[in-house]
Amino acid sequence: MHLFLSVVAVLGLIAFPSFAFAQDLVLKRVMLSSGGLGYFEYEATVEGDATLKLTVSLGQVDDVLKSLVVYDDKGGVGGLSLPGREPLTQAFKDLPFDQNSLGSPAELLSTLKGAEISVAGSRTLSGKVVSVEEETVTLPGDKGTTKRTRVTLFTDRGLQQFILEDAENLQFADASLRAKIGQALLAIQNNRAKDARTLELATRGEGKRTVRVAYIVEAPVWKASYRLTLPADAAAPRSALQGWAVVENLSGQDWKDVELTLASGRPVAFRQALYNAYYVTRPEVPVEVAGRLMPGVDRGGVAADQLRQKAMPAAPAPAQYESQRRMAAQAAAPPPPPAEVAAGAEPIEASDAATQVVFKFPRPVTVENGRTLSIPIIDRQVPAARLALYQAETAARNPLAAIRLTNDGETGLPPGIITIYERDKAGYVTYVGDARLSGFPIGETRLLAYAVDEKIVVERDVAQTDHIATGTIANGALRLSRVVRQTTTYRVRGPAKEPRQLIVMQRRLPGWTLAKPEAKGVELSEGNYRIPFQLPGGDQTQTFEVVQEQTQQQEIRLVETAADQIRVYAQAREFDARTREALTKVLQLQQSVAEAQRKVTQVDGERQQIVQEQARLRDNLARVPANSDLQRRYLTTLDKQETDLEALAKRRTDAEKGVEAAREALRTYVASLG
Repeated sequence: MHLFLSVVAVLGLIAFPSFAFAQDLVLKRVMLSSGGLGYFEYEATVEGDATLKLTVSLGQVDDVLKSLVVYDDKGGVGGLSLPGREPLTQAFKDLPFDQNSLGSPAELLSTLKGAEISVAGSRTLSGKVVSVEEETVTLPGDKGTTKRTRVTLFTDRGLQQFILEDAENLQFADASLRAKIGQALLAIQNNRAKDARTLELATRGEGKRTVRVAYIVEAPVWKASYRLTLPADAAAPRSALQGWAVVENLSGQDWKDVELTLASGRPVAFRQALYNAYYVTRPEVPVEVAGRLMPGVDRGGVAADQLRQKAMPAAPAPAQYESQRRMAAQAAAPPPPPAEVAAGAEPIEASDAATQVVFKFPRPVTVENGRTLSIPIIDRQVPAARLALYQAETAARNPLAAIRLTNDGETGLPPGIITIYERDKAGYVTYVGDARLSGFPIGETRLLAYAVDEKIVVERDVAQTDHIATGTIANGALRLSRVVRQTTTYRVRGPAKEPRQLIVMQRRLPGWTLAKPEAKGVELSEGNYRIPFQLPGGDQTQTFEVVQEQTQQQEIRLVETAADQIRVYAQAREFDARTREALTKVLQLQQSVAEAQRKVTQVDGERQQIVQEQARLRDNLARVPANSDLQRRYLTTLDKQETDLEALAKRRTDAEKGVEAAREALRTYVASLG
């Protein structure tokens, strides 16, 4: 049985294609982005036409197909090939057997019934496979049973049988069938690494040359962390800043002597399933027969405009980082205090590109797969000023101890955590807190809060007022300007011994302006004001006010507005005398309209009383005897009430005319105001 499998494998290998020249690529360069991407560049020395092999994980194939680029100054790319996403499924798609058939010789022969084979051993046979049956036989001496396979062949001498396990050699007569078996075995061999794919890249060229192959794939985000050491003198203008990079190699391969570059930026990156097979669903149409036509329906068309895309301006060349500052060692009396922070053994080349900061390691780096590398990439003396930062939503009673950091270097700094240390007068270092640093371009400043400053106590009150600023009359309306003012009062008890600068973070109200304090020295940051106040020290309590104002416009139609509201505005001292006099006149005319309207209301009231009385009398008339004295009395009263109703109707008409006249006088006067 083992001999049979070896023979089949040898037969298959005879049919496999061979490449004229093939070799593996060697990883030479790695660039990691803080955007979660990695640039991997390989090299190979080739001569003439060559095929380069590159193995990547299955999850990276899409990215490789999207981004793979070949650099070959003396040649060209012939193409890239790789197994399909389901290579075994495709390999067996057109074969007369499946993968399970290669599990044993018996299964293969059973699948290939009718195939012609030759058998060598104790018996030599040739014929076509008819059946393959498993049978159980008893071993001599009652030693149990065993299974064996009986194969029946159709030969020139009729049906003949042999035991498969006794055969020493078995050969398929059809050369094409032997090739297909070999092809299937090779597919199984190449698919042993189920989560990997080997890409074969053909290059075409002449002579000996170096070919570089690169691609972009997903990679762990490299991280930056910082150490800031504050000097003992609080007034010192600069502090020592050291930045470290933390890099993980989870690529599945060792990085041996590679050129490592780190880039801090936020590139736009996409992923597309290029390794999947897609099919377009086609509409099914009926088979046309003679005499039947089914043309498509024309629904008209429109002209297609050509859009011109403006060329993007070229990105500026990255500025090269020229030098790294080193901190000088300080001497102290024994016992010696800790020395200055040790700088990196070799300076890292840093440069500012258009959208990212790039750090290039000066020497090749070796990192085994699965290991982490952490190494200094930044050593600078940076401007750092100590202050107190008050954020009411973070800590309502005490401000935060903070550092105002300025980037006056030649490159930006990537985001990361800053661990802050402080030296005392003896030179010893203590830990004071951590802070978070956002992306830090050249020339900008950052406020880094790292601890609660309990030496300063803050009380905070908020009040809001509303008053009229100005008023004018135009087009029959009073146009008001109202000023809404929000005042935040801070009562601050400063530190007992040392002076301090206090930065108050005050939420900026959209559409409002800062009225107090003056804008000089005030900064804006993400919808907040940064307002500086000076605390002289000495345990004194100081009061600061932050005032934001908003002017609101309001229009009041004088004809329709109620008299009570007009009366308030007529007494407003914020208006000039002419406006107040005009409003007083409007108020008088409104009162005339109201008086005329009261007369109409009075008439309506009298009429309503008569109507109600008539209803009562008519109800009584239905109950009293005819031609009685009471009936005649009721009729007399009704007659008099009808006369009164006629008089009231005339009075109401006159009263309505009075109302209209009063309203017209009001409208005419308001219109005359401009």
